[in-house]
This record gives sequence, C-alpha cells and structure tokens, in this order.
Amino acid sequence: MKTNRRDFLKTSGLACIGMAGPAVVRGYAAPIDERLINTSFQHFNMSGYAAPKIETVRIGFIGLGNRGPAAVERMIHIGGTDIKALCDLRPEKAAAAKQLLKDTTHNADIYTGKEDEWKKLCDRKDIDLVYIATPWSLHTPMAVYAMNQGKHVCVEVPAAKTLEECWQLVETSEKTKKHCIILENCCYDFFELLTLNMARQGLFGEIVHGEGAYIHTLLEGNFSKDKYYNSWRLKENFRNGNLYPTHGLGPVAQAMDINRGDKMDFLVAVSGNDFQMAAMANELAAKDDFYKPFAGKKFRGNMNTTTIRTNKGRTIMLQHDVTSPNVYSRIHKISGTKGSCLKYPLPGKIAFGHEGWVTEEEFKNLESKYTAPIVNKVGEMAKQVGGHGGMDFLMDWRTIDCLRNGLPVDMDVYDAALWSSIAPLSEKSVANRSNSIDIPDFTAGSWKTNRPVDISLSTGGTTEVKI
Repeated sequence: MKTNRRDFLKTSGLACIGMAGPAVVRGYAAPIDERLINTSFQHFNMSGYAAPKIETVRIGFIGLGNRGPAAVERMIHIGGTDIKALCDLRPEKAAAAKQLLKDTTHNADIYTGKEDEWKKLCDRKDIDLVYIATPWSLHTPMAVYAMNQGKHVCVEVPAAKTLEECWQLVETSEKTKKHCIILENCCYDFFELLTLNMARQGLFGEIVHGEGAYIHTLLEGNFSKDKYYNSWRLKENFRNGNLYPTHGLGPVAQAMDINRGDKMDFLVAVSGNDFQMAAMANELAAKDDFYKPFAGKKFRGNMNTTTIRTNKGRTIMLQHDVTSPNVYSRIHKISGTKGSCLKYPLPGKIAFGHEGWVTEEEFKNLESKYTAPIVNKVGEMAKQVGGHGGMDFLMDWRTIDCLRNGLPVDMDVYDAALWSSIAPLSEKSVANRSNSIDIPDFTAGSWKTNRPVDISLSTGGTTEVKI
C-alpha cells in the first residue's frame, strides 16, 4: 500500500505523541500502535456507500469444505446471479460443488490442486463478487487481494485474525471502493431483525446494555481428523481470548448503532482455565500419533467473558465457550430504559417491565407490527431454501439485492474490522491480566455522522427468489 494511516501519522508528526517509550500498565509493557493515537485519516467513507448497480452479479467461490457448498447451493435460488468459478485446494471438494450446479444455468470453472489457484479466480475480469469461506487465516489475504483486483468480497467470520489485518481490510476497501461484507448470518435471524426494528422504533427506550455469545459445544469437531482441513480450527485454539465474537456481537452492535452514532471505546477480557482441551489432546495422543503435535500444548480457557464500554456509556458483555457441554446459546439480550428482550433459552422473549415477559398474544401482536419488511418480503421463501433456519439465505439474498440495486450494504468494512478485532484485542487483555485495552476507531471519526443501517426497515429491491 502506498499510503495508510500509519504512514499518515508518521509524516504528519502525530505519531510522535506518546511514542517516547512503550505503554506501561501494571508492569506490562506494550508497544503503542500509532493508529490508536489518531485515526483521523480516511481514504473514503464506505459507510452508506452505494456502489454502481450490477444487473447480474457474477460470483466466484473460494473454500468449499464446510460452509462453502451450502452457500453455492443457496445462491442457485437467487435471481440475477451467475456462478462463474469454484475454488478449493482439494479437487474432490471442488468437483462436489460443481455437481450442485447440475441442471442449472450456472456453468462454473474449477480452480483446484495448488495453493495459489484462488488468485487466478480473483484475477478474472468476469467476476464481480468473491465469496470466501476458507480457514480463518486466509480470510484477510484473500479479501485484500480480491478487492485489489476490483472485486467486491463476502468473507466468512471472523473477517480478520489480527489488528493489522483489520486495518488492511479497511484501507483496501476505502481505496478500491469495493465492499467488504462480513458474512454475519445472525444479523439476519428473525428474532434479531424483529428486535432491531423495535429498538429502532424506540420501544426499548435508550439502549443501555447488550449481551451476546457463542456457546456451542465443538470439542469433538475440533479434534476430528477430517472436519477441518489440516486441523486448522483446532490449531486456532492455542490462542486465548474470545476467538469467535461476531455471532453474538453483530446484532447487538446494530441495535446500538455502533459505527453509526456510537463507537466502542475499550474492553476488558477474562479467561478461565482450560479444563478439557489439553486433557483430551493428551489422551488422544497416547493412542494415536496423529494427535502428538497437540499433546502438551496450552489451549485457551473454557470460558472467556469480554466486557465492552461504548462512547455513550453503554456496555456489552460477550462470552465464548465451545468446549463445555452447554446447550447452544448466542444469548442475544438487548436492555433499554423502557424494555428488553432475550432470545436464549428459546423462544425469544420481550418485556417492558419487571413484572415479566409479555404474553404469547402480546408477542404475536408485536411480531405482526414490527416484523422487518425484508422478512415479510422473502422470509418464508428463505425458510424454504434454508441455512440455519433461513437466516443464511436471507443474508445472501440481501447481499445480492444490494449489489444489483446499488444499495448501501448492511454490514460494511468497518463492521467487519471492528467485530473481528474483538478477538485479538481480547487476547491482549487476557495476556495482560485482564487490563483494559483500547478499541480502534476504524471509521476515523465518521461514526459521529454515519447513519444507521436500514436493514430492519428496508423492503429491498426486486431480486427474484427461485424455489
């Protein structure tokens, strides 16, 4: 990159502020990231940006292991699309995805067998959107390369692993004016959209607190020999923090208008001990040489709890536990001065006082009045196509509809960077005895004037759904 925020700060002299030495907190010394001192430089504000309309969105998919094939299959049901290319390192995975296109109008080329085949896909001139569903470490490199080749990108969660990668996404999207859309499907779940619309209409009053989580038992899957290529996800668990924050955080951030009227200021993260993963690694290694590289390793703690404070004094609590035998939960709690909602345990509940949750009849009346127009338009069809109950399809349909009709996307690059940054920032806090860590302002101050996303009120365009 020829110019980035770091270069700007150095040449302007602002980087010298506080750079005489490292920051010292309770005996912990850490180098200062100059972009935390001043982030007033912005190439172009991508918030609210409407890219030129694309009548037919030509798509290339990278990563066809776990989530990729389902995305390919969903896209077949969305009008105004043309699947041009499929890429996976493993030939059998690419071939299986190609079979999904049988008896459709899509005729995709396959890229497989070599580590850098995905670049050939991105280099093509006849692709508008690159859809990335690979291991986490490849998300940012692929997204950055694709944007630099003139492509919009959809990237699975988390969009980035490091703070540096978060900035790379922001700077590249701003310079290329290409969308970097984080594939946070939970923002399109039906209760989350209902309560977002209610929050926007003021039914909860002023939002004061939110909670989200990813509590999902993945112990056996992480130690599976074939579920994750080259055991990539098991290796991610050597990091200690909230490694997967976006599912719970995304809907809460939208309800609080984060990046669009408020911003996150700092976080504090606490991790407990690892009570299961190291023991399982050692037990498996004693019986099977495959697991010997994981024996004796230090894994993340079972539960991580991260607390965030915003500029307006709101708080957010996030939790991450994918080891303990818990019932699945994303929590999804929104608390305001006039009411609150809570989704887990299921079904979701709404309250307007301490007396208790509204009755089933009252809930149905609220649902009838405040269901998001986009759900009224394509929600039932989304449930038929599927993908976590329909929210995956609703996410994909909305993405294509925005690109086809020149609409601003619901989740822009600042959301991708901010939500993903919680993972590395929580790691820093845990490593620093749970001291507070500042959260960068990826919008360079434009959060003060950016307008909220309109997903809860939008009916979308005219993109066809093919059942």
